[in-house]
Amino acid sequence: MSLKIVYKICCGIDVHKTFVVACIASTNDKGITSYESHRFSTYTSGLKTLLQWLLNRNCKDVCMESTGKYWIPVYNILENDCSIVLAHPKYVKAIRGKKTDKKDAKWIADLFKHDLVAGSFMPPADIRQLRDLMRYRFKLTCFQSSEKNRLQNCLTVSNIQLGNVVSDTFGKSAQAILDKLLENPADTSFDLEPLVYKSLKKKLPELRDAIDGYINPEQAGKLKVIKSHYENLESRKAELEELILALAAPYQQELAILQTAPGIRSDFTAIGIISEIGTNMEAFPSAKHLCSWAGLTPTNNESAGKKKSVRVSKAGCYIKPLLVQCANAVVTSKKHPEIRNRYLRLKKRRGHKKAIIAIARMLLTALYHMLKNGENYNAELYRKSYLPPVDREITVEQAIIIARNQGYKIKSATA
Repeated sequence: MSLKIVYKICCGIDVHKTFVVACIASTNDKGITSYESHRFSTYTSGLKTLLQWLLNRNCKDVCMESTGKYWIPVYNILENDCSIVLAHPKYVKAIRGKKTDKKDAKWIADLFKHDLVAGSFMPPADIRQLRDLMRYRFKLTCFQSSEKNRLQNCLTVSNIQLGNVVSDTFGKSAQAILDKLLENPADTSFDLEPLVYKSLKKKLPELRDAIDGYINPEQAGKLKVIKSHYENLESRKAELEELILALAAPYQQELAILQTAPGIRSDFTAIGIISEIGTNMEAFPSAKHLCSWAGLTPTNNESAGKKKSVRVSKAGCYIKPLLVQCANAVVTSKKHPEIRNRYLRLKKRRGHKKAIIAIARMLLTALYHMLKNGENYNAELYRKSYLPPVDREITVEQAIIIARNQGYKIKSATA
């Protein structure tokens, strides 16, 4: 039995850096498919020619693979006039030994005309711009963390043990001491009291011992470069955050809803979530689909009745760490017992890592329903789910399970 043809006229596009190869598959009423291929430049004029070529042949259903960043200009040109399915390369990979650019485009068209390609989630253009800025902010934060580590390594090499006394090497007092040290690295006998603030004044003897080291000229020069780079990154990050806040201004209602959820207190945390999943939850059939897209569900790899792996996938490389960070903040607080208690129960059986992933999925499920229904977070919905039923009879085994879920320890009856 042949596969059903869903798209009678469709196009498969094989994307490269300097050119794309497009193949239109046209199926007539007798089920016979004819193919027409053409190669186009990735310059804007070439992509506009591609669009006109598609429209002249009445082809508005297009499928292409997401190759690096090269697909983005093609998507931007075709977005308004065509219905585009962006596919992960592993779902449209051609058979080895029969790969050419022309055959790749034809293979994508063949898969797509039978609706065998799962499309990736693509948010609207403004959300995509917000996503790009938020991901760049994440990179700048990583660069700042790297510079902090390099500065601490320089201090360790010079036997300056500020990190053993102060909680933050980049705090006000620590930076004032470090600036004084860099003025004359050979002199560590200066007065510390005017440089420290608040509770650190009680630790002046410890601070004196901590700065009793030797910073050679090379390390002093390196420290100055690190500090200058860190300050520059901080300024650039502040400029970027102004752009982000301006772009996120139309989503104040959604941001306010998200910030009622546990662990989401910062504006940029809420913006980061919206930049990844968007605000229209109709793109995902259910919360389970969203969690699977974010890489928070176990994978299925079963053969001959044996499960080979249940690891979570590598998807969601930006949204997943953000949700895990929120989950770690929630489980250490007692303000949300409905989440903390579930974490503690899972941790006993599965360990910390699997329990945190489960809590991150729990948070994302809540966020899905909050955005879909336009409602604030309601902890009572979780608390009611753990209450014992009152309108029906239950077995002893069910009663034991309910008691364990409530945190009770079960002891055997004594004679």
